[in-house]
Amino acid sequence: MNTQTPVNLQGNHACALGAIAAGCTFYAGYPITPSSEIAEHMARELPKVGGVFIQMEDEIASMAAVTGASMGGARAMTATSGPGFSLKQENLGLAAMMEAPCVVVDVMRGGPSTGMPTRPSQSDVMQARWGSHGDRPVIAIAPASVPEVYAETIRAFSLAERLRTPVILLVDEVIGHLVETVTLHEPDEAEKGARKWAEGSREGFLPYAITEDGIPPMPRPGDGYRAHATGLTHGENGFPTQKPEEVARVMNRLLGKIEKHRDIIDKWECVDCEDAEILVVAIGISARAARAAVREARSRGIPAGLFRPITLWPFPEEAAKRAAANARTVIVPEMNAGQLVLEVERVLGCGRNVRPVNRIDGEPVAPAEILQAIEEAKA
Repeated sequence: MNTQTPVNLQGNHACALGAIAAGCTFYAGYPITPSSEIAEHMARELPKVGGVFIQMEDEIASMAAVTGASMGGARAMTATSGPGFSLKQENLGLAAMMEAPCVVVDVMRGGPSTGMPTRPSQSDVMQARWGSHGDRPVIAIAPASVPEVYAETIRAFSLAERLRTPVILLVDEVIGHLVETVTLHEPDEAEKGARKWAEGSREGFLPYAITEDGIPPMPRPGDGYRAHATGLTHGENGFPTQKPEEVARVMNRLLGKIEKHRDIIDKWECVDCEDAEILVVAIGISARAARAAVREARSRGIPAGLFRPITLWPFPEEAAKRAAANARTVIVPEMNAGQLVLEVERVLGCGRNVRPVNRIDGEPVAPAEILQAIEEAKA
């Protein structure tokens, strides 16, 4: 890969190159529009770096293969779209319980069911957070440009490896198929992130030990550590348990490691938020439309601003509250019937008017629609 050279890339292609740059050596997937280009590029690029590409029989098997490869020591990824993302959820929960680092890319399309395979949507916002049953750690990243797809794919691997957890890259179809100029860079080892491997005595090793940073050292296959991995609720030794005190201790660590590391997880962008009386909160292509609407509103003397969560889950609550400090109205444009707006209402709704702007017809929300909502809020 020729670094520091501007190239024109499709979003999905940038995702594949970002994964390779991050050190991904294993991909298992199943073709599904509009993410299939990721699999195509991984099939072409992985053999160049000694990696392995496998087309599995379905999405369920793909997620299982990625989880197994991760537990075997590989940096692993899969990509899909809404219906396939639904099928991955059970094994995504397994990966979270086993604490298997991996990256899952979801290039969103219209639904439900088969829906509109070639049309854009942002309908997996809540599926990314709550799709798998039970309480589990969740990190989901929502890039809004092709250069950001490249950079955030690298960051997704870094977070997965450092925090020993699955990370979801949530991309809408427009960003996945958009072509933009990207300056590729080769990340250094710090940017790639490193897995916390077990070292020292093998005697009495606990594969899910309670540690100060919340992340148990992972046994490298072949190093002689005895480990047991299961989807059942387990104790620090990895073996199944239903003893309340053991379950509470391990589950609190599992969920708590996300909160403990918000300093490296949370990421956002603020545009003209300092004096914004009308705040727009949006992700992906909707955020790009919102940026244009805010710019036009400012030219008309309307104090509008944009808050864009780049890390969508966990939602960057404190940053959002700071951005909305002077806002009396919050507008949430999204390509679904109202999902992100629910989180915005929870975090920012007190004392503010929260207004959704929704499209569910397979078309992106236009800047003019957001500008109209801003002008109505001003009135």
